Amino acid sequence: MELLRRLMARLNVFAVVEALLTLAALTLVAVTVGGQLGHILGLHGTLGLAAGWSIAIVYDALWIGALRMSEQAIRLRSRVGMIVMLGLSAVAVGVSTGTLLVLGHAQVFAFVPVAAALFMGLRLFAGNVLADGATAAQIAEQSAGDRNARALAAADARHMRVEARTDVVAETASHLASVERQVAQSQMLTKGQKQIDKARAKAEKKLTKSDERHGEKARAFAARRLEGAVPQPVVTAVSAGRGDQEGHAVVTQVTPQIAPVVTSPASRDESGVQVPGETAGHQTPVQNPMKLQELADAAGVPVPQKDSKLSDEQLDVVLRWLRYNMDPPRSYRQAQDEFRARGFRAREERVRTSWRAIEARETGAPAR
Repeated sequence: MELLRRLMARLNVFAVVEALLTLAALTLVAVTVGGQLGHILGLHGTLGLAAGWSIAIVYDALWIGALRMSEQAIRLRSRVGMIVMLGLSAVAVGVSTGTLLVLGHAQVFAFVPVAAALFMGLRLFAGNVLADGATAAQIAEQSAGDRNARALAAADARHMRVEARTDVVAETASHLASVERQVAQSQMLTKGQKQIDKARAKAEKKLTKSDERHGEKARAFAARRLEGAVPQPVVTAVSAGRGDQEGHAVVTQVTPQIAPVVTSPASRDESGVQVPGETAGHQTPVQNPMKLQELADAAGVPVPQKDSKLSDEQLDVVLRWLRYNMDPPRSYRQAQDEFRARGFRAREERVRTSWRAIEARETGAPAR
């Protein structure tokens, strides 16, 4: 079976059909010419038959030689040889077809030489213009590889576009969440300040009424010189060593002191929304801080670049660098603002997770 398969693989169908058609055409021409050419030449009997068959055989030899030499000329790329031999082959095919049409009883087979010539042309074209089977298979494999590479490149391009759009959506959502958080914080602080102002107004109103009703008598009592030991009213301040000439203490009026709620100056986020700032102590840059390159080398990661996607390790390096280059260290919100200002990109959820891990390492507690 293996031998048969190899023989079938090497078998040239065009060559087989061409050989069969050529043999049939030569036989038809020889029979037709050999049987009737003697009578046409005026020869009869054995002499006419011998003359007819001799001419037919010579003509067949001429035709076969023309076909074979045409093939050789084509393989050698000889223009002169191709013109001469192909022309001679065309004349031989024409004569054979005309002979079968005019002389013989085999007119139905007149175009067998034409068919043989056509199959010879197909075989020569396939053998001299087209690549062989192994080369064709290699070319097909390369073509398939190119198609697959183009398909993968198109898929990668689509994936990168979708990933970029997803990052933009996530970052926009994170920014909007930050804006909503700051708006809610402003509303809560405003509500708290309103309640404080209302409580102060009520207290001021009560103190005003009390002063109107009892203030004069209270001041008169405070100015009175008391004889003997009597219980002293509640005082807020007594001037130590500063009594009057008779040694009496001076009683001062109770004055409520309500400390106002102080917030840091308002700041504006990237969208222009005014939000209250964070209360923080005075911070100064750390002298001779570690550079981002040094932290990245110590962590064994590439140096983080702005406007590029950061891995979890690179994000941790950037946040530690931003936190500890100020004294005292930056808070989360300060570090996040500096992170955005320097052009780094990451979703807020990732930033929070990495920040919790940094704080957990500081306190020794497990990261939440």
